Amino acid sequence: MRAAPLQSPGEPAGRPLLVRDDPDAMLAWHQGKAVTVAGFLAEVAAVAERLPEASAALNLADDRYAFSVLFCALLWRGQTNLLPSSRSPAAIAAVAAAFPGCQEVDDADARSRLVTAHPEPLSWPRIAGGITALVACTSGTTGEPRCWPRSWDLACQAHAGSRLRLQSWFGSRFSVVATVPPQHMFGWEFTVLLPLQSEVCVHAGRPLFPADIAAALAEMPAPRVLVTTPLHLRTLAASGMALPPLAGILSATAPLDEELATIVETRLGAPVYEIYGSTETCAIASRRTIEGAWWQPMPGIRLRPGPEGCEVTAAFMQHSFWLGDLIELDATGERFRLIGRQQDLLEVAGKRMSLAALNRHLLAIPGVVDGVALQQAPGRGGVGRIAALVVAPGLDEATILDALRRQVDPVFLPRPLRRVAVLPRNDTGKLPRAVLLAMLQAGRPGTTDVQSEDEDRPAGRAAAAMDSPAAP
Repeated sequence: MRAAPLQSPGEPAGRPLLVRDDPDAMLAWHQGKAVTVAGFLAEVAAVAERLPEASAALNLADDRYAFSVLFCALLWRGQTNLLPSSRSPAAIAAVAAAFPGCQEVDDADARSRLVTAHPEPLSWPRIAGGITALVACTSGTTGEPRCWPRSWDLACQAHAGSRLRLQSWFGSRFSVVATVPPQHMFGWEFTVLLPLQSEVCVHAGRPLFPADIAAALAEMPAPRVLVTTPLHLRTLAASGMALPPLAGILSATAPLDEELATIVETRLGAPVYEIYGSTETCAIASRRTIEGAWWQPMPGIRLRPGPEGCEVTAAFMQHSFWLGDLIELDATGERFRLIGRQQDLLEVAGKRMSLAALNRHLLAIPGVVDGVALQQAPGRGGVGRIAALVVAPGLDEATILDALRRQVDPVFLPRPLRRVAVLPRNDTGKLPRAVLLAMLQAGRPGTTDVQSEDEDRPAGRAAAAMDSPAAP
């Protein structure tokens, strides 16, 4: 079957797959060489011809360029990209079960016949706006995993505000290197959709180690932007690795504290911007972390605070979305401050604290490499204990608790506190809640518990805890 633009005679013009004027412009850097817009489209067409018939496909490509080729080839054929929250067998199986008959595609499926020159004439494909371009699945960090469909038209409109914001920071042409996978919505929006809908070019790799990040950046033309997470920034800052000049850094998937942002900006000489969003909405706000707690919504986005979270609206949305984050608007109503998740708030004996704040104090303890506090399921009395899993090879539990006691009220000390060798973070640093609870309940060999001296106090009131020091 020959691939053709998904446009029937009676339909509107649709949206272009790529917004580019120059077929010879660089779209990506792949395996040591530049890939032009024309070369990319030729490869997409070749791969689309060989795709089997199906309504949807799990796009499991690890290479960012291969993922983009497959994403566009599936879209061109009218098939939906299914994006699991991770590449774990359980996550893939869950999505496959929800979409019977779907196929799986990976890096090998993106290897088309060698294309040395693009065919003439090469037409720019247009995609019917109503087609379901992707279904993005959440990781279950704050509850049960869910899947969210998004049409091609909605995806492009939702991204328009973010594109304008980035252009105001970096200009219309810049290069992107990313440490986040393309299946995650942050990675997908800013490393797959962005190059398709702008003049941005992207590196195909996903470097994780500081030396690999430096090497990937060195391959890309300036100005350069690094798309990453607080977890990777913490490692990068600790390494002392020098990087090629950066125009800026984008961080998401977890809150970035001001101290780390300041260190990163000082050492790398580039502004650090945080992106706030969700799987349901894509990116909806941004801030420069060192400038304070106030977020600026993306153009066209409106947020309204409510008792259980915040409502997100935009002209292009078919309906509003409610997120579980509590917010406070400033006097102008144009900016907002994140207070925390409703289920993240703890209230004990008239005292209040959030699990996010508790996590920040935990991670600030010298010798703590990683850690997370979370609320267990309610037990006797209808409340759940606060517990913690900590990676701290040189510390014992009593020392960790003593350090934490100096920073927080004793009623909020975790019990139990368990040391572990490593936390089960996924590709973006998130921690699925179900896995954390299983680790607490399993009493795995090599882990130890310590009960707080304040164990007889009530644990407080909170629903499902945040997965990590993280926001959506």
